[in-house]
Amino acid sequence: MNTPDPVSADELLRLFDGELSATDAHALQARLSAQDHSTLAAWQLQKEQLRALGQPIAAETPPPELVHALSRTTHAHIRTQRWWRWGGMAASVTLAFGLGWLVRGTDTAVMATTASAPSPTPGMPTARAATSFPAQAVLAHATYTPEVKHPVEVSAEQQAHLVQWLSKRLDRPLQVPSLSAQGYELMGGRLLPGDSGARAQFMFQRADGLRVTLYVGAVAPTGAANTITSGGASAQDTAFAFSQHGTVASFYWVDRGFGYALSAPVPQAELHRLAQAVYQQL
Repeated sequence: MNTPDPVSADELLRLFDGELSATDAHALQARLSAQDHSTLAAWQLQKEQLRALGQPIAAETPPPELVHALSRTTHAHIRTQRWWRWGGMAASVTLAFGLGWLVRGTDTAVMATTASAPSPTPGMPTARAATSFPAQAVLAHATYTPEVKHPVEVSAEQQAHLVQWLSKRLDRPLQVPSLSAQGYELMGGRLLPGDSGARAQFMFQRADGLRVTLYVGAVAPTGAANTITSGGASAQDTAFAFSQHGTVASFYWVDRGFGYALSAPVPQAELHRLAQAVYQQL
């Protein structure tokens, strides 16, 4: 008897999302392994937990601030569509509310990297990038770092598969930086939706349980041009930009059309040190 071909991560996602025809879904189910069934069960549990978490919010009348934010952020509304499939309407309301307040409260200041390390030339990212991408990164950080059972979608034990899968979904070869020298170990990562395509989140954890996330994805081209002096980089690259959202700090930069945001509830100096370590490895 021939052994069925292993089910790829993409096939498993399409089955879970209901994107296959009845015939294809039936054929794929016949190839599922015990691990595949376990993964599907974990995804279903996470979906149910997100829906239950948002039920109290769904029953409330949206505040005026939310209505105003939604009227000004059509793109933010579009980005919530993928979340509807995972957490229902309640989760999308929570996401839109968070995006509205994060964008409204963004306080961004540019911090150039030190001369001793390869770094972008000082320059402010565009207003759109400075408010949307870092805010989304912080929202994703706040959403998943508190998770106990499912902080990541694919664990560090499957790092090779994680990188291959996310590289395919983001259509760009990705690398996972090592922060072991700084006291942080990779936990794993997950796929997230973004306004200009898929986004990826990698999560790292310190021995005391503190978590740091790296949020990456393509960013739309801008009219401004800031160059990097250390190598032939794109004219769209930018310097490190620091922002603070409540207790969570974030450093954001663009390299060859790809955005990176490192977020954590740590002092600015420590996060800057981590951001430089990440930048030097990517």
